[in-house]
Amino acid sequence: MNEKKHFCCPIDATISLIGGKYKTKILWNLVDRTLRFNELQKIVQQATPKMLTQQLRELERDGLINRAVYAVVPPKTEYSLTDFGSSLYPILAAMCEWGKDYMADDPSAASSPR
Repeated sequence: MNEKKHFCCPIDATISLIGGKYKTKILWNLVDRTLRFNELQKIVQQATPKMLTQQLRELERDGLINRAVYAVVPPKTEYSLTDFGSSLYPILAAMCEWGKDYMADDPSAASSPR
């Protein structure tokens, strides 16, 4: 959040923060909990470790998540939402509800909800 960004509309501003391929899934899974990198990897199985790392770095850069590194062997890294990231909860919850409704109307779209 250090550099000043200019957006054409509020939707553009929101999408610029959460529009990455796996960002919403990462954010949703960090609501009310802290996860380690390998736990996130299991949740976002489609992402390569490189892509997951990139998405996490962007979320951290934008002030949506905290990254805590512990100097232990093996190294331990944990991710959690910042207060700013937590402010996205109503948006993520609305997306989840909309998705549940869509999946109920179109069974071919169904998969796991979280």
